[in-house]
Amino acid sequence: MLKSCQLGGVVISERLKAAVRLEVWCRIKQFRKMSETLQNHSIKLKRAPENSEVENEAKKLKTDEEKRFPKRKVVLLVAYSGKGYYGMQRNPGNSQFKTIEDDLVTALIKAGCIPENHGDDMKKMSFQRCARTDKGVSAAGQVVSLKLWLIENILEKINTHLPPQIRVLRLKRVTGGFNSKNNCDARTYSYMLPTIAFSPKDSDQEDTSFRLDPETLQKVNKLFALYKGTHNFHNFTSQKGPRDPSAKRYITQMSCGEPFVRQKAEFAVITVRGQSFMMHQIRKMIGLVIAVVKGYAQEEIIERSWGEEKVDVPKAPGLGLVLERVHFDRYNKRFGGDGLHETLEWEHEEDIIAAFKEEHIYPSIVETECQEKSMISWMSTLPIHDFTATATGKQDNKDEEDAGNASD
Repeated sequence: MLKSCQLGGVVISERLKAAVRLEVWCRIKQFRKMSETLQNHSIKLKRAPENSEVENEAKKLKTDEEKRFPKRKVVLLVAYSGKGYYGMQRNPGNSQFKTIEDDLVTALIKAGCIPENHGDDMKKMSFQRCARTDKGVSAAGQVVSLKLWLIENILEKINTHLPPQIRVLRLKRVTGGFNSKNNCDARTYSYMLPTIAFSPKDSDQEDTSFRLDPETLQKVNKLFALYKGTHNFHNFTSQKGPRDPSAKRYITQMSCGEPFVRQKAEFAVITVRGQSFMMHQIRKMIGLVIAVVKGYAQEEIIERSWGEEKVDVPKAPGLGLVLERVHFDRYNKRFGGDGLHETLEWEHEEDIIAAFKEEHIYPSIVETECQEKSMISWMSTLPIHDFTATATGKQDNKDEEDAGNASD
C-alpha cells in the first residue's frame, strides 16, 4: 500500500514538472513574439523621418516645377472643321457623341497643360468657350479662356495630340477675371452655299452650270441689309415668344460676297456680324431670304416676321455655317494698351487662318454639298411652307428635334 502511494506521488510530481516546463516554454515564446513586434515597430519609427524627408523632397520638386511653369489665365485661338463632331461644347459622361472640346481637353491633359482631374470638372480650370457651335458647324476663329500651366513649346505640344482638323493657332495672356463668353462684344459668322440657291424656283435646281448674275446678287444684298439693326427674332428660333426680351438681337452687318467656282459648281459666302445669335437664327435668316429671291415669298414677309404673329420661316441647312471671328472691343480698349496685356485681335494670324480654311473647312463643305446635295434637298421643301399665313407649329417641332445643345 505504501509502495503504491509512493509510485503515485512520483507520477504526479513528474506531471507537475511537465506542466511547469510547458508553461515556461509558452511564456518564453510569447515574450519572443512581443520582442520581435517591438523591434519591428522601433524600426518603423526610426524610418519614418526618412519617408517624411522623401515626401518633403517630392513636394519641394512639385513646387519648383509649378514655379517654373505657373498656372495663368490665357485665351486660345482655335480653328476646326466640325464634320464628324456633335458641336463644340463637351458633355461629360456622354462619350457616344464626340465634341470638339472632348479632343481639345484630352490634348491639354496629354500635353501637360492641365491636371488630369480638370478634364472631368472643367470649372477647375475656369474653362469657357466664346460661342457654342452646333453639330457639323466649323470655326476659323473660336476663342476659349482657361487657366493652364505655361509649359515650354506649349502650342506645339497641344497640337501634337490633336487631329489635323483641329488646331490651336495662338495663345495670349489675359486678365485673371477674363471670361471669353461674357467679355465678347460681337460674333461674325459666314455661310458658304451654292449660288443655285438664288436661282428662280422654276429653273433646274441641279444645274451646276448656273451662275449668279450681278442684278440678283444686288437684290440678295438688299434683302440681307434689312436685317441690320435691332429686331425681334422670335420667329427665327424655337421656344421663344414675341414678348420675350431675349428674342431681340442686334445685327451690325450682313452681305453676300462675290461668287467663285469650286468643282465646276458656283459658290458664294454670306457674312453676318451681330452682338449674339440664338439657336438656328442665322440659318433661318438666310432661309427666308432664299425663299424671297426664289419667288416663294414676298419681300414684306421679312418685316412681318419681326411682329408678334407667328410666321413660318424655313431653316437653311447647317452645312456651310462657320464661326469666323469673335470680337472683344471693350476689353481691347480697357486692357490692350496697359503695357501688360495684348489686344485680342488676330491680324498676324490671318494667313494661317486662311490656309486652314482652304485646307480643312471649305473643301469639306464643297465635297459634302456635291455628294449629299443638302441645299438642293432642302430647296425641294420650300413649296411646303405657307408664307402667307401664320405657322402651324410644325417648324417649331422640327427645330426642337434638331436643336441639340448648341446655338448659332
